[in-house]
Amino acid sequence: MKKLIFIASIFTSTLLIGQEIDLEQFAEARFQVQDDDIAYEDLYESLLMYYTNPLNLNKVDKPELASLYILSPIQINSFFEYREKVGKLISKYELQAIPNFDVATIRDLLPFVTVTETSDSRPLLTRILAEENNYLLLRYTRSIQESEGYQRTDGSGFQGDPNHIYGRFRVSHPQDFSLGVTFEKDAGEQLAFNPEQNQYGFDYYSYHFALQNKGKLKSLVLGDYQMQFGQGLVLGAGFSAGKGAETINSIKRNSTGLKPYSSVLESGYFRGAAATFELGGIEITGFGSRLAQDGTLQNDTTYSDFEEFVNAIQATGMHRTSNELASKNSIQEMSTGLAIHYDIKHQLNVGATGLYTHYSSPLQKRPNNYNQFEFVGDQNFVGSIYSNFNYQNVMMFGEVARSKSGGMGTVAGILLSMTPKLDFSWSYRDYDKNFHSFYGNGFGEGSRIINEKGIYWGIAYRPSRKYSFSAYFDKFNFPWLRYRVNAPSNGFEYLGRFTFKPSRSVSMYAQLRQENKELSVDSENGNLSELAETIKRNYILILDYAVGRTFSFKSRVQGSSYQQGNETTHGLAIVQDVNLSFWKMKVSSRFALFETDDFNNRQYLYEKDVLYAFSIPAYYGTGTRAYLMTQYTVNKSLSLWLRYSQFKYVDVESVGSGLHETDGDLRSEVKFMLRYKFRI
Repeated sequence: MKKLIFIASIFTSTLLIGQEIDLEQFAEARFQVQDDDIAYEDLYESLLMYYTNPLNLNKVDKPELASLYILSPIQINSFFEYREKVGKLISKYELQAIPNFDVATIRDLLPFVTVTETSDSRPLLTRILAEENNYLLLRYTRSIQESEGYQRTDGSGFQGDPNHIYGRFRVSHPQDFSLGVTFEKDAGEQLAFNPEQNQYGFDYYSYHFALQNKGKLKSLVLGDYQMQFGQGLVLGAGFSAGKGAETINSIKRNSTGLKPYSSVLESGYFRGAAATFELGGIEITGFGSRLAQDGTLQNDTTYSDFEEFVNAIQATGMHRTSNELASKNSIQEMSTGLAIHYDIKHQLNVGATGLYTHYSSPLQKRPNNYNQFEFVGDQNFVGSIYSNFNYQNVMMFGEVARSKSGGMGTVAGILLSMTPKLDFSWSYRDYDKNFHSFYGNGFGEGSRIINEKGIYWGIAYRPSRKYSFSAYFDKFNFPWLRYRVNAPSNGFEYLGRFTFKPSRSVSMYAQLRQENKELSVDSENGNLSELAETIKRNYILILDYAVGRTFSFKSRVQGSSYQQGNETTHGLAIVQDVNLSFWKMKVSSRFALFETDDFNNRQYLYEKDVLYAFSIPAYYGTGTRAYLMTQYTVNKSLSLWLRYSQFKYVDVESVGSGLHETDGDLRSEVKFMLRYKFRI
């Protein structure tokens, strides 16, 4: 029986074999919400981690498989029932034999999974040197127009040149080991060696060495790492998509555990050592970290009892000006903690997490009305308990956390496959105004899990392979004041997307999203402020058409409106993408027209970029956007990318402001990258 399934999968696998996955298109199809509510760079880096380190289908557990946000609850259960009944998969194309798996879903899943076994008994050093999955990336980016920050000679401008240099080397084998180094110099930063200013060549380095599945040692990471357990209220640094067109799976976080970190995002990770041991079915993760953080030291005793303190941790990672350099690595963050996870036959898992953080200088924001309950001090502890229960086509989950302040955070929810064609999701969240979790990343409306309550409903309906519909409604309130909101406030948000795929080569979808929030505005006499409702609507229409593997194009109309009181403003972008693939070349291009009345109507659009890079610029003002990118595969080892992009604005004498201001109506950028795979 097993052999017959394998032979059948080989004969039909040609339906699934495609080109190298377009991560931008993959992310856009599931998670695109056209504003800056989502940390798109975090999302993309997490997605890239799965792509470069695929999950082993013969060893993956339910939380790991669910963390891809591709499979529905009924599909996840079907997979594990199949694996338990038939045994280990011989090929990943065997997924076609699993009930409730369709070709489109399998095609999405294939780039992120493998069936590779790790029974190689050779010494570790030998395996590392002989591993074919290795690469070196070198990337150069530069804005052609020189901004104000590079022209100042009084020391108030950028200290370095406008070149952005990035490099990454990584060698890894799924479920076995990973070794990587990443380095970067942002535009405006210096390439210098000056220990007194914390400069050591490149401005930023990330590095790690990781081992997996060595007996009772499930995972070990030395260097930089991230962790995700429960619903992310304490440790939530993994792949979390937030609200978007994926209306079911994205509300649930998954306990993917300990992972090495190799991004250039200079925050949200630990640096030190961490290990996960499996003892009698219980996984215990212990970790310790010491990480230098950016922050400006203060000694203003008018509002603080501390002799020296920091207003806030600066997470931008930019060190271009003298002030930014002065704040670099000015505060040391010490972290230690424990996570316990127990899984019972992929049906029930329970766990607990605890994180203790100590800063070399206390944190205290400058006091005002809305931040009275923010964290103050140099020590914090936050702990939680969580549980996930899977029964047939139902997944239930929840986590409760408490920080040192006494503030609580709570998340609970359910995912339900009512039929193979209909999925439903529901989630409740409650984050106190004094709940402090520095590495938490739970589901919610705000960018942080603090001062928020909400209830979310989601639905996805697929009546046929050609049609699908997804929607959500999220109602939320903020019990305490917020920035620009001088009273407790309420809001709601909904989204609907209809997708039509008449064939594999043609895809169309329409999406509408509306968000209602309250904002403080001056009263008529100007003496007081009052809450006023704001309404933002976004809409998207897309046609994606491919002619074989050689030619494809995508047409898009994207717009928005923003209403406050009796005033309504608008934004619009009309976009045409054309892509070619022939011989050893791939060519991607875009031309767009856009017009936005104000800042609230910026249009965010995914763009194709060089491999492992991410681009979603804001189209703002009136003008055109264009880019042209070529990829050339020299041989099996060497690939090259070249990209040129530009904004051209109408009726402006300069672009940007402050240190980023450039003369003229044009802002353009050139990018070059090479990838080299070492072969022995």
